[in-house]
Amino acid sequence: QSKGKKPLFVQLVLDNIWSLYEAVMKRDKEKIEKIVTSLGLRIGARESRHADPKVQLNAICSQWLPVSDAVLSMVCNKIPSPLDITAERVEKLMCVGARTFDSLPPETRELKSAFMKCSSEGTAPVIVFVSKMFPVDAKALPQNKPR
Repeated sequence: QSKGKKPLFVQLVLDNIWSLYEAVMKRDKEKIEKIVTSLGLRIGARESRHADPKVQLNAICSQWLPVSDAVLSMVCNKIPSPLDITAERVEKLMCVGARTFDSLPPETRELKSAFMKCSSEGTAPVIVFVSKMFPVDAKALPQNKPR
């Protein structure tokens, strides 16, 4: 950077995104057409003539860099395989709160081996794990409320 050179990520990724953003916000139709044709995208006439430049930017970016594909590939590359899960982790996932794994019914404890095998056979049980996380102020938790 001291010699005026940009980092590789800036050269290959950020500069391209920034030039697209500037072209759309400044309504430079020639530059937008050049970018769209070089990327091989098809932008509808409705989006290209829209008064709000964010609509056109969204149309281009959703085809060029779709978020769903990026998130799915990142999840597949970064999250470890379910087959690598430890027995302790399975027990933690199956128990809620202060309950221990040994306190669960025998039928539920038998699911541990099926959980760890990740079998797709027709006789294997179907196990679904649903999780929803949202921020809550610590003062709003039941244990922190005054009685």
